[in-house]
Amino acid sequence: MKVYRIPFSTNVERVALALGHKGIEVEWVEVDPRDRSEVVRVSGQELVPVLVDGDRVVVDSMEIVRDLEERHPARPLYPGDPAARAELGIFIDWFNRVWKRAPNGIEGELRKRRPNRALIETLGAKIEAALDLFEDLLDGRSHLWGDDFSAADIAAFPFLKYATRWDEGDDERFHEILRDWQGLGDGYPRLRAWIDRVDARARA
Repeated sequence: MKVYRIPFSTNVERVALALGHKGIEVEWVEVDPRDRSEVVRVSGQELVPVLVDGDRVVVDSMEIVRDLEERHPARPLYPGDPAARAELGIFIDWFNRVWKRAPNGIEGELRKRRPNRALIETLGAKIEAALDLFEDLLDGRSHLWGDDFSAADIAAFPFLKYATRWDEGDDERFHEILRDWQGLGDGYPRLRAWIDRVDARARA
Protein backbone atom coordinates (compact mmCIF):
# COMPACT_ATOMS: atom_id res chain seq x y z
CA MET A 1 0.00 0.00 0.00
CA LYS A 2 1.36 3.43 -0.99
CA VAL A 3 0.30 6.94 -0.05
CA TYR A 4 1.49 9.92 -2.08
CA ARG A 5 2.18 13.04 -0.02
CA ILE A 6 3.72 16.50 0.02
CA PRO A 7 5.31 18.25 3.02
CA PHE A 8 3.12 20.01 5.60
CA SER A 9 -0.16 18.93 3.98
CA THR A 10 -3.14 19.10 6.34
CA ASN A 11 -4.99 16.49 4.31
CA VAL A 12 -2.02 14.12 4.29
CA GLU A 13 -1.84 14.50 8.06
CA ARG A 14 -5.43 13.30 8.31
CA VAL A 15 -4.46 10.03 6.66
CA ALA A 16 -1.28 9.73 8.74
CA LEU A 17 -3.36 10.04 11.93
CA ALA A 18 -5.71 7.27 10.78
CA LEU A 19 -2.84 4.98 9.81
CA GLY A 20 -1.08 5.58 13.11
CA HIS A 21 -4.24 4.92 15.12
CA LYS A 22 -4.85 1.63 13.32
CA GLY A 23 -1.20 0.60 13.27
CA ILE A 24 -1.11 0.24 9.48
CA GLU A 25 2.24 0.41 7.69
CA VAL A 26 2.37 2.08 4.28
CA GLU A 27 5.01 3.17 1.82
CA TRP A 28 5.07 6.96 1.70
CA VAL A 29 5.81 8.41 -1.74
CA GLU A 30 7.24 11.91 -1.53
CA VAL A 31 5.94 14.32 -4.17
CA ASP A 32 7.48 17.62 -5.20
CA PRO A 33 4.65 20.17 -4.78
CA ARG A 34 5.88 21.86 -7.97
CA ASP A 35 5.75 18.66 -10.04
CA ARG A 36 2.70 16.48 -9.45
CA SER A 37 2.91 14.60 -12.73
CA GLU A 38 3.29 11.26 -10.95
CA VAL A 39 0.17 11.94 -8.86
CA VAL A 40 -1.74 12.77 -12.03
CA ARG A 41 -0.43 9.62 -13.69
CA VAL A 42 -1.65 7.30 -10.93
CA SER A 43 -4.88 9.07 -9.99
CA GLY A 44 -5.98 11.34 -12.85
CA GLN A 45 -5.87 14.44 -10.65
CA GLU A 46 -3.16 16.41 -8.86
CA LEU A 47 -4.27 16.58 -5.23
CA VAL A 48 -2.72 14.60 -2.40
CA PRO A 49 -3.06 12.35 -0.52
CA VAL A 50 -3.61 9.48 -2.92
CA LEU A 51 -3.77 5.90 -1.67
CA VAL A 52 -2.71 3.16 -4.08
CA ASP A 53 -3.23 -0.48 -3.11
CA GLY A 54 -2.70 -2.75 -6.08
CA ASP A 55 -5.26 -1.71 -8.68
CA ARG A 56 -7.23 0.33 -6.17
CA VAL A 57 -6.74 4.10 -6.13
CA VAL A 58 -8.48 6.28 -3.53
CA VAL A 59 -8.34 10.09 -3.49
CA ASP A 60 -9.58 12.69 -0.96
CA SER A 61 -8.29 12.47 2.60
CA MET A 62 -11.51 11.58 4.41
CA GLU A 63 -12.50 9.09 1.70
CA ILE A 64 -9.15 7.41 2.32
CA VAL A 65 -9.88 7.40 6.07
CA ARG A 66 -13.28 5.83 5.39
CA ASP A 67 -11.68 3.26 3.09
CA LEU A 68 -9.13 2.35 5.77
CA GLU A 69 -11.96 1.95 8.26
CA GLU A 70 -13.83 -0.46 6.00
CA ARG A 71 -10.78 -2.57 5.21
CA HIS A 72 -9.13 -2.40 8.63
CA PRO A 73 -11.98 -2.18 11.17
CA ALA A 74 -9.79 -2.82 14.23
CA ARG A 75 -9.47 0.24 16.48
CA PRO A 76 -12.52 1.89 14.87
CA LEU A 77 -12.71 5.56 13.98
CA TYR A 78 -16.47 5.60 13.33
CA PRO A 79 -19.34 4.49 15.61
CA GLY A 80 -20.86 1.10 14.93
CA ASP A 81 -24.40 2.41 15.37
CA PRO A 82 -25.75 3.62 11.98
CA ALA A 83 -27.39 6.76 13.40
CA ALA A 84 -24.28 7.81 15.32
CA ARG A 85 -22.16 7.06 12.27
CA ALA A 86 -24.41 9.26 10.13
CA GLU A 87 -24.19 12.10 12.67
CA LEU A 88 -20.40 11.91 12.61
CA GLY A 89 -20.54 12.01 8.82
CA ILE A 90 -22.59 15.21 9.02
CA PHE A 91 -19.93 16.83 11.23
CA ILE A 92 -17.15 15.89 8.80
CA ASP A 93 -19.17 17.18 5.86
CA TRP A 94 -19.83 20.45 7.75
CA PHE A 95 -16.14 20.83 8.51
CA ASN A 96 -15.12 20.26 4.89
CA ARG A 97 -17.89 22.23 3.18
CA VAL A 98 -18.61 25.01 5.68
CA TRP A 99 -15.76 25.52 8.15
CA LYS A 100 -13.00 25.27 5.52
CA ARG A 101 -14.77 27.77 3.26
CA ALA A 102 -13.61 30.74 5.34
CA PRO A 103 -9.84 30.05 5.38
CA ASN A 104 -9.98 28.95 1.75
CA GLY A 105 -11.77 32.20 0.92
CA ILE A 106 -9.15 34.27 2.69
CA GLU A 107 -6.37 32.49 0.84
CA GLY A 108 -8.10 33.10 -2.48
CA GLU A 109 -8.61 36.76 -1.66
CA LEU A 110 -4.96 37.23 -0.67
CA ARG A 111 -3.87 35.90 -4.06
CA LYS A 112 -5.56 38.85 -5.76
CA ARG A 113 -3.67 42.02 -6.65
CA ARG A 114 -6.14 44.05 -4.59
CA PRO A 115 -7.59 41.87 -1.82
CA ASN A 116 -10.94 42.82 -0.36
CA ARG A 117 -9.91 43.53 3.23
CA ALA A 118 -13.49 43.83 4.46
CA LEU A 119 -14.27 40.36 3.11
CA ILE A 120 -11.12 38.96 4.71
CA GLU A 121 -12.20 40.39 8.07
CA THR A 122 -15.67 38.89 7.68
CA LEU A 123 -14.28 35.46 6.82
CA GLY A 124 -11.73 35.66 9.61
CA ALA A 125 -14.49 36.44 12.10
CA LYS A 126 -16.18 33.19 11.09
CA ILE A 127 -13.01 31.24 11.86
CA GLU A 128 -12.77 32.94 15.24
CA ALA A 129 -16.43 32.32 16.04
CA ALA A 130 -16.09 28.60 15.36
CA LEU A 131 -13.57 28.29 18.19
CA ASP A 132 -16.50 28.55 20.63
CA LEU A 133 -18.18 25.59 18.93
CA PHE A 134 -15.10 23.38 19.26
CA GLU A 135 -14.63 24.43 22.88
CA ASP A 136 -18.25 23.44 23.60
CA LEU A 137 -17.90 20.10 21.79
CA LEU A 138 -15.09 19.26 24.21
CA ASP A 139 -17.13 20.02 27.31
CA GLY A 140 -17.07 16.91 29.50
CA ARG A 141 -15.26 14.71 27.00
CA SER A 142 -11.74 14.12 25.76
CA HIS A 143 -12.34 14.29 22.01
CA LEU A 144 -14.64 16.05 19.58
CA TRP A 145 -17.08 13.16 19.26
CA GLY A 146 -16.84 11.64 22.74
CA ASP A 147 -14.16 10.12 24.93
CA ASP A 148 -12.63 8.07 22.12
CA PHE A 149 -10.41 9.33 19.30
CA SER A 150 -12.46 9.32 16.10
CA ALA A 151 -12.69 10.48 12.50
CA ALA A 152 -13.98 13.83 13.81
CA ASP A 153 -10.62 14.49 15.45
CA ILE A 154 -8.83 13.37 12.30
CA ALA A 155 -10.87 15.75 10.15
CA ALA A 156 -10.32 18.80 12.35
CA PHE A 157 -6.96 18.50 14.13
CA PRO A 158 -4.58 19.21 11.21
CA PHE A 159 -6.34 22.57 10.78
CA LEU A 160 -7.11 23.55 14.37
CA LYS A 161 -3.61 22.68 15.60
CA TYR A 162 -2.32 25.94 14.10
CA ALA A 163 -3.94 27.73 17.02
CA THR A 164 -0.95 26.60 19.12
CA ARG A 165 1.51 24.78 16.82
CA TRP A 166 3.87 25.68 14.00
CA ASP A 167 6.26 23.30 12.24
CA GLU A 168 9.68 24.68 11.38
CA GLY A 169 10.04 25.20 7.65
CA ASP A 170 6.30 25.49 7.02
CA ASP A 171 5.76 28.55 4.83
CA GLU A 172 2.27 27.73 3.52
CA ARG A 173 0.07 30.82 3.33
CA PHE A 174 -3.00 28.74 4.16
CA HIS A 175 -1.39 27.64 7.42
CA GLU A 176 -0.46 31.23 8.26
CA ILE A 177 -4.14 32.11 7.87
CA LEU A 178 -5.11 29.31 10.26
CA ARG A 179 -2.56 30.55 12.78
CA ASP A 180 -3.46 34.22 12.49
CA TRP A 181 -7.24 33.78 12.84
CA GLN A 182 -7.28 31.16 15.60
CA GLY A 183 -5.73 33.09 18.46
CA LEU A 184 -6.77 31.36 21.69
CA GLY A 185 -5.34 33.94 24.06
CA ASP A 186 -6.09 32.99 27.66
CA GLY A 187 -9.34 31.26 26.69
CA TYR A 188 -10.36 27.91 25.22
CA PRO A 189 -8.68 25.63 27.79
CA ARG A 190 -10.49 22.51 26.54
CA LEU A 191 -9.53 23.17 22.92
CA ARG A 192 -5.93 23.82 23.90
CA ALA A 193 -5.78 20.58 25.93
CA TRP A 194 -7.32 18.63 23.04
CA ILE A 195 -4.71 19.97 20.62
CA ASP A 196 -2.02 18.83 23.06
CA ARG A 197 -3.56 15.35 23.36
CA VAL A 198 -3.91 14.76 19.64
CA ASP A 199 -0.51 16.28 18.91
CA ALA A 200 1.09 13.84 21.36
CA ARG A 201 -0.67 11.01 19.52
CA ALA A 202 0.54 12.31 16.16
CA ARG A 203 4.15 12.46 17.36
CA ALA A 204 4.13 9.08 19.12
